Amino acid sequence: MGVDFIYPEFEVIRNESRCIACRVCERQCANEVHFFSPERGIMMSDETKCVDCQRCVSLCPTRALKIIRSDCALRENANWPDSTIKEIYRQASSGGVLLSSMGTPKAYPVYWDKIVINASQVTNPSIDPLREPMETRVTLGKKPDKIRRGEDGRIVYELPPQISLSMPILFSAMSYGSLSYNAHASLARAAEELGILYNTGEGGLHEDFYCYGPNTIVQVASGRFGVHMDYLKAGSAIEIKIGQGAKPGIGGHLPGTKIVGDISRTRMIPEGTDAISPAPHHDIYSIEDLRQLVFSLKEAINYSKPIIVKVAAVHNIAAIASGIARSGADIIAIDGIRGGTGAAPTRIRDNVGIPIELALAAVDQRLREEGIRNNVSLVIGGSVRSSTDVVKAIALGADACYIATSALLALGCHLCRTCHTGKCNWGIATQNPELVKRLNPDIGSKRLVNLMTAWRHEIMELMGGMGINSIEALRGNRLMLRGVGLTEKELEILGISHAGE
Repeated sequence: MGVDFIYPEFEVIRNESRCIACRVCERQCANEVHFFSPERGIMMSDETKCVDCQRCVSLCPTRALKIIRSDCALRENANWPDSTIKEIYRQASSGGVLLSSMGTPKAYPVYWDKIVINASQVTNPSIDPLREPMETRVTLGKKPDKIRRGEDGRIVYELPPQISLSMPILFSAMSYGSLSYNAHASLARAAEELGILYNTGEGGLHEDFYCYGPNTIVQVASGRFGVHMDYLKAGSAIEIKIGQGAKPGIGGHLPGTKIVGDISRTRMIPEGTDAISPAPHHDIYSIEDLRQLVFSLKEAINYSKPIIVKVAAVHNIAAIASGIARSGADIIAIDGIRGGTGAAPTRIRDNVGIPIELALAAVDQRLREEGIRNNVSLVIGGSVRSSTDVVKAIALGADACYIATSALLALGCHLCRTCHTGKCNWGIATQNPELVKRLNPDIGSKRLVNLMTAWRHEIMELMGGMGINSIEALRGNRLMLRGVGLTEKELEILGISHAGE
């Protein structure tokens, strides 16, 4: 028995009375699910190829299509669910490592949903953000521990390089090559209009996007793809990527089929060559080595921009963050187990790392206890899905949040989880020119601006209801949070009380 003998996961339901055989579904499906049968004079479907991206359903002019999950399941039990059995069949057939896209579908606790926010009532009145000042702007970077004055008694305003954001949100690292040119253009344009930053990921920066430098974070990963002096000088900050939430402890891999044209030139590797990032940086084997790289980059840019170090949320994350804070880095970015990915080994994505909420709380507490919290800003990511997640993250100690999957959803992503195939029907995670052009950067950037504008309004409303008028006053204010249905240990790590206390 092999994978070919397993009933398809999805079924295409076609209403023959509505279908006019216009063949829109056939033209729109990169997976070649739909085809016209001349003998029968009707449209037909090869359901084994369907990934439930919903492109055909969305564009069918007569609403003749719908896709449903098949209810035909193998004989499963609590120890051997249908998905596990099918994965074994797939590996027995191919001999390969299972690859997956987007965040883990496993039912790990989402602590955002088990935390509720306090509200002001009488003694500490709420604030109306429509009529009273409300500050959502944040600056990221090392801060002084105390006010310093000059000989004339005036306050000295000398700060290390900072990132200024209109709101505590950034677009997370998604590389050019993993994403299409039009997706990157959408992110860059939206970041500029919103007054926030987007991250290049580890694929370098396309020459067309250097004009967005003030709103760009350039990333240096273990493969050093696309890294050169002009690149380092292009952005407002440099991020050293050591790990990410979807695949802690391993490197990156962009298949050679995606290394074409501008991607090859931007990454500075030959066309058709797999872009493989080593698991470790081969010049980082200790905090001292990391410190040397941090200061090498600072020297290269004449100490003009903050340096970010990005790591995955793992079990000893608090100790790791403490070391990074002492390495000279200005910002620590932490990515949790539910973070998305363009491609990762399924077993690692689904089983390695810890939820970002626990990691954030542990790191913030550790840095405060050691008296070095002001040495760095904390940026977190890994399934930040809404404005309430952002507010809760800041109250737990974050300075700002990275978002990625939420941004892709705004661009039209339907979470079909096949980014690694390069056949994204929405023009986002693909390099096929016919698919790329389906994403209009003008429309994409506008939708991102709309989403972030809505979130900013909601953040102000939430803070107003809490009687807080600035992000700075919210940061680390865990008294405004309560847990629901959490164990004593979980409450202890999060540093919050249970609802009703």
